[in-house]
Amino acid sequence: MNVDALIAAARPAASDVHLIESGIGRHAFVVDGSRFYDLDDTVFQTLKAAVDQQSVPAALASLQLKRARPAIGHDPVVPAPVHALSLAIAQKCNLGCAYCYAEEGSFGGPAKNMPLETATASVEMLLRGKHAGDRVNLAFMGGEPLVNRAVLREAAKYARNRAEHLGVVLTFSLTTNGTLLTPADADFLEDYGFAVTISLDGPAHLHNMLRPFKSGRGSFETIRKAILPLLERQRQMQVSARVTVTPEHKNLPQILDDFIRMGFHSVGFSPMLNSPNGRGEMEVGDLKRMLAEMVSCGYAFEKKTVAGERYPFTNMLQALKEIHRGTHRPYPCGAGAGYFGVSADGDLAACHRFVGNEVGALGTVSGGVDRERQATWMADRHVHRQEPCNTCWARYQCGGGCHHETIGRERRSCDYIRGWLYYCLGAYARLAATAPGLFHGHA
Repeated sequence: MNVDALIAAARPAASDVHLIESGIGRHAFVVDGSRFYDLDDTVFQTLKAAVDQQSVPAALASLQLKRARPAIGHDPVVPAPVHALSLAIAQKCNLGCAYCYAEEGSFGGPAKNMPLETATASVEMLLRGKHAGDRVNLAFMGGEPLVNRAVLREAAKYARNRAEHLGVVLTFSLTTNGTLLTPADADFLEDYGFAVTISLDGPAHLHNMLRPFKSGRGSFETIRKAILPLLERQRQMQVSARVTVTPEHKNLPQILDDFIRMGFHSVGFSPMLNSPNGRGEMEVGDLKRMLAEMVSCGYAFEKKTVAGERYPFTNMLQALKEIHRGTHRPYPCGAGAGYFGVSADGDLAACHRFVGNEVGALGTVSGGVDRERQATWMADRHVHRQEPCNTCWARYQCGGGCHHETIGRERRSCDYIRGWLYYCLGAYARLAATAPGLFHGHA
């Protein structure tokens, strides 16, 4: 299927169901509860006629596929207890990335480091009310978090000691540009079992254009050398590459293969949809090309998986896991619910991208979550309140899209998101038949 046909096949025809042809059969994705069914020709034609005649609810009821109560209602989800915090441990950076949402690390304000007192107070907020067996995550971001290495290490040590005392399961993550990593950092991150994400945008010439040092010098070779100790040590630690895709990216399959060969535990792609200065943003045509290349990566994943080879393509693995689980959600993530970003000054934001942005301001570490603002956030961001999401068949998989990328901006990525999901649903059907072991251990 070429990309134009894929986009056309993925466009909404009904809000309650979408029909898929995978090459090995015909299927229905029932939106309520994100349920995926194999169909015989008779049922497929019944549902196709219902879509054409706009009588899908009645058809689903006759096939006993309509639930008495929807899995997701119109009311905002009651916020969960805080289970994840992302600390902007350093609101400063040594790179001058063209598209940085954090405006070269400082979030539009003066460069600053988070004091240890703010970091430990954040840990206490994260662990407050937790009991043995509860799971929480503490992330370190920036800017470039390793600019404030001493506080990062002390905060992680403090958090681990407190969590062990309480019997709480604590995981750590770090997102870094990789330029400041040392062998001692690799030892520390391995000891603490960090999930490390390296921001790396492709081959040297492209990465150097998009992510140079502030002096203008390219950063790729510095990063390549600095991450070698991490790639060699990863046992408890997992080291992933995250590629921010811009209009300059032309060959994602090659980038994926190159980074897998480098030894990354996983490699994922994310389109640049919202930069402070508009530089590097993907337009509709760019996203169409990206979709075609992502599908090429997906077919490589299918081929490798059937052959019994590991092919750590993050986007594909995540999509298949969510399809298999029947993930359905009224929000794209936990931002503003159980997950918050913490600024260097201790302000709470809906997520790491909203640090310093009044739109996502939701309280302070010292004063706690502003429940009134949080309630408004949860109500306003519910997918049923988003247009045109509330009638899209992919709404409970997408959740309405990243809040930071959609608030106050046009939605350019809907065809891309639906096209990718349509492809992944077909791939799920194929792999369930040819490589069922891929899904063992997943509920």
